[in-house]
Amino acid sequence: MRPHQNKAFTLVELLVVIAIVGILVGLLLPAVQAAREAARATQCKNNLRQLALATELFHDSFGSYPAARYQPRPGDQEYPCGGSETTWLVRIMPFAENQAAEDRWDYRKSYVDHADEVRNYNLSLFVCPSRRSLDEATGEGISVSQSTTWCYLPCGCRYPCSRGTSSSVSGAVGDYGGNHGDMSTGSTGLSTDFYYGGNGTGLIISSRAQCNATSGLPVDWIDKISHRDATDGLSNTVLVGEMHVPRGRLRQSPGDAFIFNGDHVFNSTRVGGPGVPIVSDLNDTGNGLASWGSWHAGVCPFAVADGSVRAISSSTDTATLGYLCDREDGQAFTMP
Repeated sequence: MRPHQNKAFTLVELLVVIAIVGILVGLLLPAVQAAREAARATQCKNNLRQLALATELFHDSFGSYPAARYQPRPGDQEYPCGGSETTWLVRIMPFAENQAAEDRWDYRKSYVDHADEVRNYNLSLFVCPSRRSLDEATGEGISVSQSTTWCYLPCGCRYPCSRGTSSSVSGAVGDYGGNHGDMSTGSTGLSTDFYYGGNGTGLIISSRAQCNATSGLPVDWIDKISHRDATDGLSNTVLVGEMHVPRGRLRQSPGDAFIFNGDHVFNSTRVGGPGVPIVSDLNDTGNGLASWGSWHAGVCPFAVADGSVRAISSSTDTATLGYLCDREDGQAFTMP
């Protein structure tokens, strides 16, 4: 008779197995993370493609691109109304299968005069999955402004970056903005500055509003940009892109602002060109309100006006970027 022997792992063998499993997990984790980011980047491009399609369907229906927002020029007595209503992202909702959501907005009323459930309602289409989920795309208690203050870009150009802090409301935040153009029309405090109605050089620009003679409220926009205005060619002009939001500043105003609030040019649009590069440093707050920028490593995705989607290098020189953002500068640079 042989004596009975218990078969089991020794402590040393168990530790070796655990170490091997740990090494394998360590080797596989970067690959898994890379695969997940690739999937998120693909979804981001799909979002931009759908945004471009919805915007082009809007153009087909109305004969022009949607106004980024209503914004009068200083001292304009003919078109003095507007400046605090909603943005172009609401106008394209019916063309993204969200007619019911758009129906709840009144284009004559101020953004802050809409109910919480209207301001907070968001679409996954407006959210980059590399940056946040739809559940994280509502800002709480972000102040909405009244009196203008000014911020400055590295070029020395200024723009209205907030209007004080008179009230605190909630609202949807998001990651994609319309192309407002470059800053070639100026940013020095004149009525010709790029952020006033009709002065933008992009495709989705601030517009002066036609005012109702009785109520004084805006009823339509007058600075209408269409395909024929993109003389550089639709395939050479940015339509929509990803907006820079600094890491660690999500849901914090003004860097991550309400995308349906039209009181600020950069809530739902961006500019690009000399003085306003694509932001490559995710922690950069210097260009935060004005610039394009992405959380996808090394690139920033854009939808071009011909419907194609391109991810261009974050190091693209500002002159080229300006040509791509300006619809009619005579520099027909093809998207890289």
